[in-house]
Amino acid sequence: MKLMINRITWAVLALLLVMGACKKASEVQPIVNLPRSAPEAEGVSSEDIMRFLDSAAVSPHEFHSLMIVRHGKVVAEGWWAPYRSDLRHTMYSTSKSFTSTAVGFAVTEKLITVNDKVVSFFPEDLPDTISPYLADLTIKDLLTMSVGQDPDPTSFVPSADSNWVKSFLALPILNKPGTKFLYNSMATYMLSAIVQKVTGEKVIDYLKPRLFEPLAIEGMAWEEDPRGINTGGWGLRVKTEDMAKFGQLYLQKGKWNGKQILPAAWVEEATSIKIDQNPDSIPPEMEQNEWNHGYCYQFWRCRNNAYRADGAFGQYIFVIPDKDAVIAITSESPDMGSEMELVWKFLYPALRDEKLPDNPEMAGRLKEKLASLALPVPNKGVAPQLAQEISGKTFTMEDNAFMATALQFTFAGDSCILNTTSAGKEIVNVFGAGRWIKGETLMPGPSLLGSARNLPPAKVVSAYGWEGDTLKLTMRFIESPHTQYLSCAFSKDKVLVNIKPSNNPNINIPPLKGVVKN
Repeated sequence: MKLMINRITWAVLALLLVMGACKKASEVQPIVNLPRSAPEAEGVSSEDIMRFLDSAAVSPHEFHSLMIVRHGKVVAEGWWAPYRSDLRHTMYSTSKSFTSTAVGFAVTEKLITVNDKVVSFFPEDLPDTISPYLADLTIKDLLTMSVGQDPDPTSFVPSADSNWVKSFLALPILNKPGTKFLYNSMATYMLSAIVQKVTGEKVIDYLKPRLFEPLAIEGMAWEEDPRGINTGGWGLRVKTEDMAKFGQLYLQKGKWNGKQILPAAWVEEATSIKIDQNPDSIPPEMEQNEWNHGYCYQFWRCRNNAYRADGAFGQYIFVIPDKDAVIAITSESPDMGSEMELVWKFLYPALRDEKLPDNPEMAGRLKEKLASLALPVPNKGVAPQLAQEISGKTFTMEDNAFMATALQFTFAGDSCILNTTSAGKEIVNVFGAGRWIKGETLMPGPSLLGSARNLPPAKVVSAYGWEGDTLKLTMRFIESPHTQYLSCAFSKDKVLVNIKPSNNPNINIPPLKGVVKN
């Protein structure tokens, strides 16, 4: 009997230990992916999301991904093929909100304050004469885009000198810091440089244990200046769900998995209005212009008491506290204002305040539509006899801005192999006939800023087609918003290559000219 009681006692103790271990494991189990739910279950209209997708399809905007989070759960997600959920996407200025977060952590750890003077961090990089305005410049002025420089130096500082900090500090400050808004990506770069100065770590490394690891964000990359400082104002690459997690962290006032990883006070401080971008605008204009609702610490305020991180060509993280929602979007848009108008016209009303009845038919249609999203593949056309005549021949190129000295086109089956010799290196890209071929390339893709470093080979999908005797090559840089279009016209032993980047289709790039030399 005593033996039986002992056995029962040990069994109970073992069970309690297992239960305790399970409970403990569940308490610390991190959220790797956000939980999923049906739209109507979270008070979101599937029909309204369908209307958004239909409007997006006929708009001038090229959407690459969409994720809608309501009450902490993903209710709709889609990627326009060849973009995919596992791919990172260039954030452009959405990067700024991550840099601002790094500043928040540094303030929390008492390494800096927002009122610290910028000149105090870089005594070795100061100009010979320090103006009163430069002496007064603070971290807060950098955060609020109120440095006082004019014009924005971002277009010329990166190419002026390898020491971007020194070049920035040498520029005249024309307006009293803190008084006038002027968008300035180099100001965000300076925030990155300050964080690296006081922590001894690049911003991306400083954020790993504080932000990226708690949110289970992996595989991120960030461009650097020639001296190894993250660019700060642009250049971060993360996945769409990583964007949504970041927005959800802010929506939850800095709390994640029940732990306060970023102080709620900093979240409030960073996302409340600090400066009016256009103090002379009248209310109706303010409501229609998405850049007139006030600027925060590297976040934008927007209508409906919401705020957002946004980047060039349409990379967005909308945080909508009144609706307990986050919307993440990547895209290539020629007009970000009208693109955001689609969000407020269709997606915001989809977030209902009342409960919605199940709508399995519409929810099913929405799920199918989201799963079938795709960008058009170039038409392969009909290969002319010319294709076989030029296959394998090497065209020697005239001097050009791309430093391409030779091109060779080889057609094999339903593929076109383009060999490019540039700056003494051979670059090989393979294009599919009316179909995408995945690959990587060392060929630089379209970009707003090309002076940063630490760029790995770019992931691309490539396809080709014929229009008469003209070969059309399309190369999508699928970790960026952009696409490169090449139009190759052949005449006897000559080739004329016109290059058109999707981010600036109206730019006049001199064509590349080549000839086959016997």
